[in-house]
Amino acid sequence: MSHSGKPISELGFESLSDRFRDSVSCDANKPDFKELDLGSPVSPLRTRQLGSSATATTTTTTTSSSSSSSGSVSGRNVTNPPPKRSENSGNSHSGELSVSSESSPTAAETFRSGGATKNFRPGHRRSDSGPLIYSGGSGGGSGGGSSASSPLMNVLPTGNICPSGRILKTGMAAANRSSARSDVLGSGTGNYGHGSIMRGGIGGKLGGGEASNVSWRGNSHVGGEAPKRGMTMASLDAEEVKKAGNEQYKKGLFCEALSLYDRAIMLSPANAAFRSNRAAALTGLGRLQEAVRECEEAIRLDPGYGRAHQRLASLLIRLGQVESARRHLCVPGQQPDQAELHKLHMVEKFLSRCSDARKVGDWRVALREADAAFVAGADSSPQLSACRAEALLKLHQLDDADSSLSSISKFEPSTQSCSQTKFCGMLCEAYLFFVQAQIEMALGRFENAVTASEKAGQIDPRNVEVSVLVNNVRLVARARARGNDLFKSERFTEACSAYGDGLRLNPSNSVLYCNRAACWYKLGMWERSIEDCNQALQIQSNYTKALLRRAASNSKLERWVEAVRDYEVLRRELPGDNEVAENLFHAQVALKKSRGEEVYNMKFGGEVEEVSGLEQFRAAISSPGVSVVHFKAASNTQCEQISPFVDTLCGRYPSLNFLKVDVKESPAVANSESVRIVPTFKIYKNGVRVKEIICPSHQVLEYSVRHYSF
Repeated sequence: MSHSGKPISELGFESLSDRFRDSVSCDANKPDFKELDLGSPVSPLRTRQLGSSATATTTTTTTSSSSSSSGSVSGRNVTNPPPKRSENSGNSHSGELSVSSESSPTAAETFRSGGATKNFRPGHRRSDSGPLIYSGGSGGGSGGGSSASSPLMNVLPTGNICPSGRILKTGMAAANRSSARSDVLGSGTGNYGHGSIMRGGIGGKLGGGEASNVSWRGNSHVGGEAPKRGMTMASLDAEEVKKAGNEQYKKGLFCEALSLYDRAIMLSPANAAFRSNRAAALTGLGRLQEAVRECEEAIRLDPGYGRAHQRLASLLIRLGQVESARRHLCVPGQQPDQAELHKLHMVEKFLSRCSDARKVGDWRVALREADAAFVAGADSSPQLSACRAEALLKLHQLDDADSSLSSISKFEPSTQSCSQTKFCGMLCEAYLFFVQAQIEMALGRFENAVTASEKAGQIDPRNVEVSVLVNNVRLVARARARGNDLFKSERFTEACSAYGDGLRLNPSNSVLYCNRAACWYKLGMWERSIEDCNQALQIQSNYTKALLRRAASNSKLERWVEAVRDYEVLRRELPGDNEVAENLFHAQVALKKSRGEEVYNMKFGGEVEEVSGLEQFRAAISSPGVSVVHFKAASNTQCEQISPFVDTLCGRYPSLNFLKVDVKESPAVANSESVRIVPTFKIYKNGVRVKEIICPSHQVLEYSVRHYSF
């Protein structure tokens, strides 16, 4: 009943609304206060928006409750049509949550019952134990009502009812809106019951105890994305983690992205998009074989996943597996990427040319076509790297061949189809061991060569080329072992025969040539020793043992120019080897004598002589041979830097006389030689100056010293 004694139904809805507004409204000069509707215990309280007109429309949100309430209130039918849920029959692998087309931001489902329209939140079930309770609407009796809408207002936690007449301050509402730990009503899905409050917007927990970024306001996902029906909280959390991984991937932080994708996969193991994204991160880290396995897993989860097929095709092109790449690039019902298709054709063309050149033994063409295939797109192909290594070996570039082979990471075929990929008629994995066995044998690592060849035979036992290699490697290893035993027993002729047996099976083995050269040297057959050393050095140019034996054989034949040349190379390669230095000294002295030069008081192991007076200086430079004089000053930085190198040159070129003069301690010598700048080097031959160098580099100084050492 009203104050006038009339029933509420006779007063009219607008009169009742005006009176209620007047009873709770504030003065016009106090704008920081707002009026509140009183809500039910199971629905959020919403602030009320007052229109500019005298008639205020009400905001209603209908919910259901497991509890019952006395009385019933019926409202007018809503003016907006029932929202439609967007449907998508296909699988979406973009990783993005589908956006609902529902008109209400709370994603309420609308239905009609008894002539009245009521809204229910997803996950909430209507209770038949009692009537519905409005959340603070201002509707009157059955004869009056207002248009129903659900704008997002300031949401208060469920169950908090403001006592009658209490007013919520605007500042408090703003604080609630800006708070990072807002209390919001759960949707009733996942592990949350009807009406559960989730603190701080945390919608679930990730593996490892970390909270996800999923937060809820009513039943609407933050960011305007509505969750799909049947989606679990874990899958929504996984989507958020995947999105965070995408942001790290865009920044080039592949390790961080990979870690986030791993978490997403833990939350949702059956999601093919997560596997594909993980493959992208692994590709960025250069872990291509692992990326291939992830793409294959994505395709296993969803055979029609086009993006995974395209990504796998691109990886297989880089690995040089063109046949497998074509199957995934040209999937029925999908348009292939034209750029990748062109790359596939180019790689296939160069691989075919490389294989053809290898079959006929045209190693230069094989090397060129392999390089072209790398540039075309197969930049991570292990079989191409192996082919380059084999071509370099056959072209007697052993060091480059060894380097090319060592750059190949351990090949692990990801699937049975990949393991059956062939190159030049043999399985790719077997071909890698096939080339490795040849290089190991050329370097004299015969045990490693036997192991590698046997692995190739196990992988591809039916290939004739592999079988021949396995047999040859075993026979060569035995011949080398037998020759070594005979050499130790000083049976040099038989040792020569044993090494020769190995060379007939492997005519490009520098180790066997060098070993046989040692036998010829012991037998006094120095010409034949030099020939075998030349063969070994043609295969391996920096083979120090072959240089030593050739220099020794040239010395026996009194070929002093050739002997000095080899010993000088060895001196640079082995600067601390005193035996090499002494042999070089004797070869240089013998060379001078063979030219008719006078040699006096020359001895091995001389040191740089300190000159303190003019008479001593003139006597030193007038002695037979070549003298190198270093004019220096103790306080000069450049002199301090180059002086140790002069000592090195003295040991490296023992046939020359090295002198040093301090211009401050011996000014008479400096004045007589007109030295104004230090460091200065002057070279004298039999008392006559032949060269002057001012502030030289190490390279320039050694070049001049070496030139006058002959």
